[in-house]
Amino acid sequence: MANEDPNSPPQRHKGRGAVSNLAGRFVDQVSTRESDGWLTEMEPLERIPTIAIEEKAKSIIASNNSPDLPFSQSINPYRGCEHGCTYCYARPAHAYMDLSPGLDFETRLFYKPNAAELLEQALRKKSYQCSPIALGTNTDPYQPLEKDKRITRQILETLQRYQHPITIVTKSQLILRDLPILQEMAEDNLANVAISVTTLDNDLKRRLEPRTAGPAARLRTIEALSSAGIPTAVMAAPVIPALNDSELEGILSAASNAGAIHAVYILLRLPFEVAPLFRQWLREHYPQRAEHVMSIVQQSRDGKDYQSGFGERQRGTGVFAQLLQQRFRVHCRKLGLNQRKLDLDCARFTLPPRAGDQQSLF
Repeated sequence: MANEDPNSPPQRHKGRGAVSNLAGRFVDQVSTRESDGWLTEMEPLERIPTIAIEEKAKSIIASNNSPDLPFSQSINPYRGCEHGCTYCYARPAHAYMDLSPGLDFETRLFYKPNAAELLEQALRKKSYQCSPIALGTNTDPYQPLEKDKRITRQILETLQRYQHPITIVTKSQLILRDLPILQEMAEDNLANVAISVTTLDNDLKRRLEPRTAGPAARLRTIEALSSAGIPTAVMAAPVIPALNDSELEGILSAASNAGAIHAVYILLRLPFEVAPLFRQWLREHYPQRAEHVMSIVQQSRDGKDYQSGFGERQRGTGVFAQLLQQRFRVHCRKLGLNQRKLDLDCARFTLPPRAGDQQSLF
């Protein structure tokens, strides 16, 4: 698809989140769409098919030392995400592939078929030091493509064989496919899961996260995981001022009733191309509220669309951000959430014999 100017007319494609194929920040030239009068402004354009592209990765474990993150290692089985969440902070990564962070991000997906093989190689290195590996930190490991490619499943099976701890964040019910493995790992304190619940409003969900499970389905997923003995958290993210921030207490209460024992929240993040993409989405879906939403966002980001500094990017600053943090803490205390740490056991990590290894007779 062509990379487009942020001022181009919106394109509402059924089942997709972004309303344009905004040019990435590394593109020298952009094109602008002009109406020829044949299509009405609100008429949906044709469906855009999802294209899966094989990517042979050279390494699979990403490391970080960010003080904002509760993990130091992560794995991303996929690039791009068909869920189409308009606010996704992973969208700018598609610019490095010379693709748009807009519609390309949710329709041109990359999968890593050699992920489990690379993971096993990494775990067997003498220099490897075990710490929990996080899945779902960038794109959703249980997005629709996983049903066919099963990359996440292969990673999970590998980590179970090595008795390696794992944390997962997802919006998808597909995680219940792997419930038996997660249950066994949780019994050894090797797994916990966070389910992202952005809203309890089905209409807002449909506009904001078009190809994700509905709110009720996510709460049922929390209940199923919790009932299986898997420590489960709710991630109220992102909190969007004047759009879903009023739901914070309701989301926490519903998740707690479903069995969640931990909770986190993240204020809306709009790095790089995500800011103009989100502004386009607001003008298309909530035109009367768009300016008010962005005004509060900027009040919480030191007058900008986004702050990337440690200690600020997840929570924001200013009156709204402080009030949001206070509301979260008070309600978590009321519900008994976050009463214990979800620390996983790294001492169980072991190197199982590989196929073909000669075993000792003594």
